[in-house]
Amino acid sequence: MAEGENDQFLFDLLQIGCNGNVEVIPVQPKKDTKVPTLPLKTLPNGIPPVLPELNEDLEKLLTCLDDLPIHDINRAQRFWPREKQPERLYSVDICPVQTTIQVERNPTTGQLIGFKESFIPDMGKSSNNSLSLRRSPSVNYQDIRGNTINYPFWPGGMDEPILENLNQEESQMEINLTTDLLNTAPNMPSGMTFEKKKTESVEVLPVESEMKLTTLVDIMALDDIDDLDLGDSDGEDTNDSIIEQNIVDDDSKPKDEMLENLVKVVKEADEDKVKLPPPKPKEWAVCVDTKSPVDDFYKKIPVMAKTWPFEPDVFQKQAILHLENNDSVFVAAHTSAGKTVIAEYAIALSLKHMTKTIYTSPIKALSNQKYRDFKQTFDDVGLVTGDVQLNQTASCLIMTTEILRSMLYNGSDVIRDLEWVIFDEVHYINDSERGVVWEEVLIMLPDHCNVILLSATVPNTVEFANWVGQIKRKKIYVISTQKRPVPLEHYLYTGNSNKTSNELFLLIDDKGNFLTNGYKKALEAKKERASKRSQNFGAKVNRGANPSQEKNIWLSVIEMLKSKDQLPAVAFTFSKKKIDENAYHLQSLDLTSSSEKNEIHVFFQKSINKLKGSDKSLPQVILMADMLKRGVGVHHSGILPILKEVVEMLFGRGLVKILFSTETFAMGVNMPARTVVFDSIRKHDGTNFRNLLPGEYIQMAGRAGRRGIDTTGTVIILCKGDVPEAAELHKMMLGKPTKLESQFRLTYSMILNLLRVEQLRVEDMMKRSFSEFHAQKDVSQHKEALATLNKSIAVIKDIECFTCCVDLEKYFEACSQYLRLKRDLQLLILTHPIALKSLSPGRIIIINNSQLKFALGVILNTYTGTHNERLFTVLVLSEKGVDYTSEDVKSVMNGIKVRPVLTKKLYEPEGPCWHSLATIRGDDIDVITVKTIKVEADKIISDVKKRQQDRFKDNPPSKSVSVVAQELIRLTQANPQGLKGLDPVKDFRIKDIDYIEQFRSLQFLEESFGEYNCIHCPLFDEHFEQIRGNMELKNEYKRLVHLLSDDSLILLPEYQQRMEVLRSLNYTNDQNTVQLKGRVACEISTHELIITELVFENVLTDLHPADIAAILSCMVFEQKRCSEPNLTTELEKGRDHILKIAENVSRLQKEHGILTAEDYAETFKFGLMEVVFEWARGLPFSEITKLTDVQEGIIVRCIQRLHETLRDVRNAARIIGDPVLYQKMEEASNIIKRDIVFAASLYTQ
Repeated sequence: MAEGENDQFLFDLLQIGCNGNVEVIPVQPKKDTKVPTLPLKTLPNGIPPVLPELNEDLEKLLTCLDDLPIHDINRAQRFWPREKQPERLYSVDICPVQTTIQVERNPTTGQLIGFKESFIPDMGKSSNNSLSLRRSPSVNYQDIRGNTINYPFWPGGMDEPILENLNQEESQMEINLTTDLLNTAPNMPSGMTFEKKKTESVEVLPVESEMKLTTLVDIMALDDIDDLDLGDSDGEDTNDSIIEQNIVDDDSKPKDEMLENLVKVVKEADEDKVKLPPPKPKEWAVCVDTKSPVDDFYKKIPVMAKTWPFEPDVFQKQAILHLENNDSVFVAAHTSAGKTVIAEYAIALSLKHMTKTIYTSPIKALSNQKYRDFKQTFDDVGLVTGDVQLNQTASCLIMTTEILRSMLYNGSDVIRDLEWVIFDEVHYINDSERGVVWEEVLIMLPDHCNVILLSATVPNTVEFANWVGQIKRKKIYVISTQKRPVPLEHYLYTGNSNKTSNELFLLIDDKGNFLTNGYKKALEAKKERASKRSQNFGAKVNRGANPSQEKNIWLSVIEMLKSKDQLPAVAFTFSKKKIDENAYHLQSLDLTSSSEKNEIHVFFQKSINKLKGSDKSLPQVILMADMLKRGVGVHHSGILPILKEVVEMLFGRGLVKILFSTETFAMGVNMPARTVVFDSIRKHDGTNFRNLLPGEYIQMAGRAGRRGIDTTGTVIILCKGDVPEAAELHKMMLGKPTKLESQFRLTYSMILNLLRVEQLRVEDMMKRSFSEFHAQKDVSQHKEALATLNKSIAVIKDIECFTCCVDLEKYFEACSQYLRLKRDLQLLILTHPIALKSLSPGRIIIINNSQLKFALGVILNTYTGTHNERLFTVLVLSEKGVDYTSEDVKSVMNGIKVRPVLTKKLYEPEGPCWHSLATIRGDDIDVITVKTIKVEADKIISDVKKRQQDRFKDNPPSKSVSVVAQELIRLTQANPQGLKGLDPVKDFRIKDIDYIEQFRSLQFLEESFGEYNCIHCPLFDEHFEQIRGNMELKNEYKRLVHLLSDDSLILLPEYQQRMEVLRSLNYTNDQNTVQLKGRVACEISTHELIITELVFENVLTDLHPADIAAILSCMVFEQKRCSEPNLTTELEKGRDHILKIAENVSRLQKEHGILTAEDYAETFKFGLMEVVFEWARGLPFSEITKLTDVQEGIIVRCIQRLHETLRDVRNAARIIGDPVLYQKMEEASNIIKRDIVFAASLYTQ
């Protein structure tokens, strides 16, 4: 305030209340002054005396409650009476018509007979409540991708529920009031049960009369066997009476014989029950003969949907015949064999039938190429990619497999008219990241869609076709080619200069023969040059080549190919950096004529003419123009997409003579060369360096040889260092290609998309995956076997023995557990070096198996069996005339046969003691004793085998055999309870905690066997055999039930764990109903959990669109190493927030036991945040490339994928009703969609 202005405001003091408080108040100025007036905050003269005292107010409030403000009528809610409008009841919305009038005609004459009213099925069904193809179209039926609120169409191969079937099942359903009634209400954590508590052990045995048991004493006391009661006497079950009829056939038989017959009949019945006939599995794949010519091809198809100027091959004709029959086919053909012909005929058929065909490819670049190729043949072709939609209503739509998956999940109405789905490059299903998409699409396709699978040659085509046929329940016809249309010749090149350019050695000829002489010549050439170098410069180990040597090698190779007229050539190199270096070193190379240079220049300038001025002068554009004029091309992911298309088109014209490329160029691109050169046969697969797989080598080498131009294709491997091993070359070149293997895995997006539709189950998706094929292909056979077992189990009778009925079944389970645990421990011991050393000839052991029950034996020999199991030849005591065969050894793979484990008393022959050889397994050894004796093993084995022959069987045993046999007799008689065994912990020094715990459990079980009552039964052996037959049936029943249930699915535990994560994050509720967060996650195609959490935590709403684009760039950028970006404060906060959410999700996954939980903190790469931020702010592309060392092509790819992610988040904002976020995401996606990053593809122009 300026000096002199403070006297304009006049203040005074005012006493407030009765406590002496004072406030400063302004004094009102006179009317003629211009001093501003300040508002009064208090009464100018204090509290008026008319106000009551505080005591009076308090007494009034306490005594008269009606005066409280809550009872003030002026503060009450006001009500306006509703205006009556009865005329609104006169109009009612029209319900959909449920019936229609149909004409009845005479089927012979067609004469009108009358009319009838019939029910219209699927009335009222829409895309929001039905999976039927007969439902009404969705509101946005022109939206090719569908909508996340739509239901998908019912997947083919699944049993679609029909109303009549459901009603029939309900009418036939029998409700068990004991087991089928639920005791927990929906949404309640627990319920109430009315069952009586079951006691774990039975101490007091019930009375015999109450148990209705027949004991041995009762049977012996009967006068007539007819009085024997074998259980229920109602006589309704005829199967139960079979045994009784067999017993009472002859009354004159004594009672003991009748009992024996009873046991015999039960045993025979049990044996019959176990022996089930093996059912034959159904084959869905049909192999088509492509060796024999199709003579009547044109008779079967007089008017073809499409013709070609050449005669189709046999495999093409076979495929066309099946397409005409509306069959699905799997074509596995060599590279450049002509698989595209089959795809073209399917498109022509759909045009003829006025239906649609979808052609799917693994990568976007291949989709663009196929669009151009098919556009030259057909007029009605469309392209649908992440950022381009051309002619979406066309009869033939080309797209990536991910887009087709989105259409299937979102119930796109395009699926209604779909006749063919063509899957190109099916071997891409082996891709660990994207292979699951192929399986999802094949499973979700409706039944009316036929599939055409196109693939390179793979060894398990029939297996894959069987899987597709099983899940779709239709035959798949497998068509394969026997050989390449253009044979290949494989060479080794050891030269390093123009002087040695003739060092080209044929390794595999055009007939596929591996030439050892060629390999030896390559070795000799390398060895000779190395010896000359060592003489001139001294010994030197040379495993590779320096940049100068690399240049000389490539110049010599190209010069050699040029002289032999073997250009154009593709040089596959597995490093982008090395490709750029090779192209840079060949600046002096010129392979084109002046006319070719002019043609290249015109095409190049025309291609980049639509780019912005600064984009035309990018360093990569200028460098590429110079290289292409000289006939040199570069093709890898770091090159700008428009430049890669220029290279591809010029190579297709034959103007690019040498093309340095990564293996992506071999992915489906129909651009064969005359020669293929491998810079190396080793590559880094993301984990480590390895040799090329046979499938990878065949795919790349298959680019050599142009059909109709070249008689053979040439494949050359450069030997810059040492010549590769012959075995490695043979395996890579002539080995079997990689099998098609399932890469199916659960994703949160898949789970949520299936959970939002009540009729679909995630378990059904897992059952139909390729990974579960072998487990699910025998389901029908398992069901038949289960029905047979049900009948067998229904006639099982309990053992009617007072002694055995108490604990015989528990004893059987204990024996089973004991033998299983014993086998596991013995097998573990047999892998321990000290234990193996102790099992040498002369060691006394105790044997316990089905033939030798707790018998002493001495080891004579140890060897390995046919199943790689360790077997022992032992000498054991036996009764004379008894020969122990190796029956148990033969059935080693059939599992454990449960036998009774009785108290351990050493076996001693009852009659004259004899000896015999026995072959036993490791798990037959019950105890490895501390005792050893001296044996002459070879002599003993030879003598015993000699006396097994008829002419020597009366010879007395040799001295070596007699000494050992007498020692076994002495030890048996002196130690009837067994010999002391070696302690696994002390003697074998086994320190594994798990083993020690299992060993203690085994000892506890062993000590408990003497406490069972059933072992005292006089008919224990017969009863044990009977209970074993019964338990085998029950165990087999449990096994089949398990195989037919969801519990047998490999991925079921992971699914349950992921569901716990989704519940914890509130994506689903306890009843697995998808919540709002789950619906939002269905809109997101990448990192759905992280982006959804960002949306719901309101991280993006307050940010600028450029900041949003920069933050979300980490979701699509994948390069591991790049320069560190300079981030603003807002970007750093966004990065930290993403890492915080990622750590929370990762923690939740680990808490719920997901062992394969992604390390989200390592998944996100923030290297392009600064680049995307400046690009969104409008900086030219030439400027943003200076902010990072990431190559231009990767930047473009990242921004293109980011545009799709921003669109996904925009749709998520629409679902949650956030207009601010919706507008910002729309703006963010628009500001990055410009210039060279989103330049139109040359294939679409």
